[in-house]
Amino acid sequence: MSRWRPPQPGSTAVITRAGFEVLRAELDELWHRRRPEIVKALAAAAAEGDRSENAEYTYRKKQLSEIDRRVRYLSKRLPVLRVIEQTPTRTDTVYFGAWVQLEDEEGARHGYRIVGPDEIDPARCWISIDSPLARALLGKHIDDGAEAILPGGARRFAVRMISYAPKSESA
Repeated sequence: MSRWRPPQPGSTAVITRAGFEVLRAELDELWHRRRPEIVKALAAAAAEGDRSENAEYTYRKKQLSEIDRRVRYLSKRLPVLRVIEQTPTRTDTVYFGAWVQLEDEEGARHGYRIVGPDEIDPARCWISIDSPLARALLGKHIDDGAEAILPGGARRFAVRMISYAPKSESA
C-alpha cells in the first residue's frame, strides 16, 4: 500500500477584520518579542557545554522550531487572506460573518458565528465557513430548514435568528 494521500482541499481565504488583526499581532509578537528571547536563551544554553545532554538546549531548539514554523505559516497566510468588512446588503440571509441561532429537532437552540478557518473558536461557538454546518446554512433565511452531516450523523436545524451586529455574541 502506498503512502501517497491526495492533498487536502484548501481552506477558504476569508477573515474578519478583527481576526486579521489578531493574526497580524501574533506574527508581530512572535517575530519581534518571543523569537529574540528564545534565541538568547538558546545561545545561553549552548554556552553551557555538551549539547547532547543539555535538556535546556534541546527544549529551546524545539521552541525556536515551533515559533519559526508558525511565523512561516502566518507570513504566507496573511497576504492571501481577504478581509471581509462589509455587512451584506441582505441581512436576512446567512453569509460570512453572520451570527445565527438555530433550533434543532428537539427544540434546543444553538448559536453560532460563521467565520474564516483561521478564526474558529469552539468556546465562543465560532465555526468555519468551510464546516459542514456553515455550508448547509449559507444562503438560508429565517425559518428555513437546513440539514448537515455532522460527526454524530445527519442533523436538521431551523434558522431562528440572523444578525450581523458584533455585540450579539450570545446569539
